[in-house]
Amino acid sequence: MRIAFMGSPDFSVPALRALHGAGHHIIAVYTQPPKPAGRGQKETPCPVHRAALELGLPVRTPARVRKDEAEHAAFRALDLDVAVVAAYGLILPKAMLDAPRRGCLNIHASLLPRWRGAGPIQAAILAGDQETGITIMRMEEGLDTGPMLLRESVPIGPRMTTSELHDALAAIGGPLVLRALDESPEPVPQPEEGVTYAPKLSKPDGRIDWWQDAAALDRRIRAMNPWPGCFFQAGEEVIRVLAAEPAAGEGLPGTVLDGAPTIACGNGAIRLLRLQRAGRAAMPAADFLRGFPMAPGTVLAPTSG
Repeated sequence: MRIAFMGSPDFSVPALRALHGAGHHIIAVYTQPPKPAGRGQKETPCPVHRAALELGLPVRTPARVRKDEAEHAAFRALDLDVAVVAAYGLILPKAMLDAPRRGCLNIHASLLPRWRGAGPIQAAILAGDQETGITIMRMEEGLDTGPMLLRESVPIGPRMTTSELHDALAAIGGPLVLRALDESPEPVPQPEEGVTYAPKLSKPDGRIDWWQDAAALDRRIRAMNPWPGCFFQAGEEVIRVLAAEPAAGEGLPGTVLDGAPTIACGNGAIRLLRLQRAGRAAMPAADFLRGFPMAPGTVLAPTSG
């Protein structure tokens, strides 16, 4: 088929490679424009951009498409059978959604209609869901409201992080969209019941509130790994928590209960397993405490950063 692929982050790369490996004619790859990154703030292409160049595919990086009629005309001129969209990052207008003969198919990282929106993987872990998955959906103008073609579920393990769940979902997106293209399943409207929304995350979402239930805080630490990462304040320093687990204990929320360290929460306690100071390497809690002690009885203040 004549396909345009539209995606930007690591999540999208396996699907691009699957389509290319299956022999489809990828006419163009649309990605977010290169952005400054690293200490030198050098313009850096996104993962899909880099993969497309490696595969020898033409890349387009419009900064916006929603109201750009020239972009709409250029997209129509590609004479596409279908467009496959996976975490592209830009909202497609009706003029582009209607251009390919078979429409635009989205690889969405949830079992729709649960967790429509920008952060479905993190939202599933935060909510304590037992499973999530990939939905192949025919796109329409609403936010992830289009009819479904195929779904495949993935269990969420009790200690699973967003990073781990991301990789599991990314691995099945490509094979599932290939099935949708090969089998042309009948579109099924999404049910009206069970709709939930997963907003885009920002750095403040990683702030630790010790007054939370320990189980909820454990889910937050796993959900925010790797980005934006969870953090708390100890004295003048902001400390990142890369791994933790619920533990026995009780006390005033934020109190260091022992040398593990275990921290009292609103209900129960949580043991910190892997920590990082700003500008330093991440390390196991025991090694961290040798250079940054937190004595039992210390009360960690609410994070202001």
